[in-house]
Amino acid sequence: MKKILIILIVIFIATVSIIVSLKDNYIEPSTLMKLQEKYSKKDSSSVDHSKFALLQKKFNKPQEVTEACITCHNKRHLEIMQSNHWNWEREEYIEGRGIVKLGKKNAINNFCISAAGNEKSCAKCHIGYGMTKEGFSFTDPKNIDCMVCHDNSETYMKANEEGGAPPDTLNFTFIAEHVGKPKRSNCGVCHFYGGGGNNVKHGDLEQALFEPNKDLDIHMAVEGKNLQCIDCHKTERHNIYGKLYSLSSMNLNRVYCEDCHTNTPHENDIINEHTLKVACQTCHIPTYSKGNSTKMYWDWSKAGKLKNGEPYTEEDSLGNHTYMSIKGEFVWGRNIKPDYIWFNGTATHYLLGDKIEDTSKTLTLNSLKGSYNDPSSKIIPVKIHKAKQPYDPINKILIKPKLYGDKKGEGAFWKDFDWVKASEEGMKNANLPFSGKVSFIETQMYWPVNHMVASKENTVKCNECHTQNNSRLASINDFYLPGRDRSSIVEFIGKTLILLTFIAVIIHGSFRYISKKKLIKRGEK
Repeated sequence: MKKILIILIVIFIATVSIIVSLKDNYIEPSTLMKLQEKYSKKDSSSVDHSKFALLQKKFNKPQEVTEACITCHNKRHLEIMQSNHWNWEREEYIEGRGIVKLGKKNAINNFCISAAGNEKSCAKCHIGYGMTKEGFSFTDPKNIDCMVCHDNSETYMKANEEGGAPPDTLNFTFIAEHVGKPKRSNCGVCHFYGGGGNNVKHGDLEQALFEPNKDLDIHMAVEGKNLQCIDCHKTERHNIYGKLYSLSSMNLNRVYCEDCHTNTPHENDIINEHTLKVACQTCHIPTYSKGNSTKMYWDWSKAGKLKNGEPYTEEDSLGNHTYMSIKGEFVWGRNIKPDYIWFNGTATHYLLGDKIEDTSKTLTLNSLKGSYNDPSSKIIPVKIHKAKQPYDPINKILIKPKLYGDKKGEGAFWKDFDWVKASEEGMKNANLPFSGKVSFIETQMYWPVNHMVASKENTVKCNECHTQNNSRLASINDFYLPGRDRSSIVEFIGKTLILLTFIAVIIHGSFRYISKKKLIKRGEK
């Protein structure tokens, strides 16, 4: 019995020792390690749509595909018809206005100005079929384009100038049998080409992100984690999180880096403290438009010039249009350092019909709110797009011109090149007054920069902000930034302390010297 007891004690001690040893050697996974583990496992569809008898037939029209989709997904169309991707507007609270409908239907930008009235061209980026001013129903589920977001065959496309309808030549059966979760190619086909071409609008969203490397974006890099848009832009009932602040005003349904990386992702506590007032993007996106150029300035006042009675274009060495008869003159940029502003997640907007208070000043179309004293505000990087666009100098409102037309003589500027006629038709469409006069006003828009994230080795360095010379944050001057700012009081106190220290050292040294001399003299005696 004694021997058994001794053996059990030995086994117990050995077991405890092993456990302690393992515990000592255990390393708690970092946040980054957990994220890498999570996104190393790629979701794969558990459903093979090609096996469904419902889809194994010839579809002659895209609407027939939608009808088949909602036969099984029989509540999804109701969700879609509540989304802003479908309605091109949503209820938003705007300071000073209250609750308003805000979206492409009533907002103005300084790119192609307005989608409203130009739907046949602009609705190529709508999740519906055949949107025109006449005859399109936002309540008919058959008009929903399921394929544009869910096609995984890489063969689906929208036709040009058909209000969002696809070409009839597509193999709708093949596409319907190869649907799945949205990929970058689904999202990018619209969001990468907003404003009339690749990377025109955002600066951080462009076709290079279809297959990016790590230098372009550390998250989406195909040789890395190869994250898709929906990995960050989570979706619930077809409500996609993440907001475009050219068309949003409320601090809701946003996507934050902290959603994955937490508020303290760094090993250095001082850097972690920066996250109280500095957005992650500010340090981790040192430049945008890293792949292809983006438009920085658009001058509509130069539009309308013809050569031999015909419209023409001019290009720079990179193939970017510097002039187009239909659109005017452009300035492009590439590998651009962002501008920086305070932002608390809210914004105000210029809407169709708003009076312009001072036409001699640059008109901001989407003012992003925030300040140092606002606890909800952080410094974010932005692209500031500037333009010169038409306005009515008598009524003092921006003009929404009719740009697209099927043929000459309908007043469309892209056909007739007549600002007065285009303005008259466009304002009539919007039920707004037009004086018959057209002038041009300088405008600007803020576009938050959130993509093209650099690796940690290539982030913004401390001395790029904390410096008196060309600080990245030179334009944000409502707070004291060490290394950048100077204070006469602080400098006086500092210089005084240095001087007093120097005097104290001299006095102390003098006393020591005198005392030592006295001791030597006493020793001689």
